[in-house]
Amino acid sequence: MNVLKLGIPKGSLEKATIALFAKSGWKIKPVSRNYFPEVDDPELSCSICRPQEMSRYIERGVLDAGITGKDWTMENESDVVVVADLIYSKVSRKPTRWVVAVPGDSAIRTLEDLEGKKISTELVNYTKKFFAAKKINVDVEFSWGATEAKVVSKLADAIVEVTETETTIRAHGLRIIYEMIESNTQLIANKAAWADNWRREKIENIAMLLQGALRADNIVGLKMNVANEKVEAIIALLPSMNAPTIANLYNKDWCSVETVISEHQVRDIVPQLVKAGAEGIVEYALNKVI
Repeated sequence: MNVLKLGIPKGSLEKATIALFAKSGWKIKPVSRNYFPEVDDPELSCSICRPQEMSRYIERGVLDAGITGKDWTMENESDVVVVADLIYSKVSRKPTRWVVAVPGDSAIRTLEDLEGKKISTELVNYTKKFFAAKKINVDVEFSWGATEAKVVSKLADAIVEVTETETTIRAHGLRIIYEMIESNTQLIANKAAWADNWRREKIENIAMLLQGALRADNIVGLKMNVANEKVEAIIALLPSMNAPTIANLYNKDWCSVETVISEHQVRDIVPQLVKAGAEGIVEYALNKVI
């Protein structure tokens, strides 16, 4: 039997990734102290590894495909296939940002002010190339974590750190002086696996269902009964991905109207629908929108 070797990111994205796969149709069950979780698909073999190393394993063929950050693929300069962008995180549905930050009371205001200074970061290779391209001489030092503390304790003059909400950066009294890059989660594949027909189709199917699950995150279905003479007024109120679905009710001058709308629109539109004559309004969650 063909089996696809799939990498699941360890750390902050692990739970969000497993939840996304569950919504997409795969149940991945981590095993205590084990990096090889169970999955309810005999065609999949899952491994949990650090997102910082994922693209290396995929490039070398240890894994056929996996989920990691665009930033780490860039950092490792890995020669892989980017199959799909999957914008999700542990906090929000927004891309993360790698920023240059300094202490709030620092005299450093611009990148040029960092000339001859020390920068602490996990994103060493990209940071070195970034500053070299701008012809600013800096000493870039690898940080094993708690990067914000390095600049607070004067071990570095600035940091390059990833952030979603800036909460941790502000909590340490730091000030952002530059946004270097945006990053998001990606499904990437080994080039040889991508060239194999069976593996490529399996990877593409996974990408389609993951993206469908993400697309359904803030969308709901709305269904209601409407008298025939009021249908046009109801449809005029309904935003939808495509035209609403309308079906006649048996033996009645009524029809069923069904549509898909953004979740945040429901609270405003339902009262309007009731006033326009809609009855039996049902809102339901969606797992996937393909």
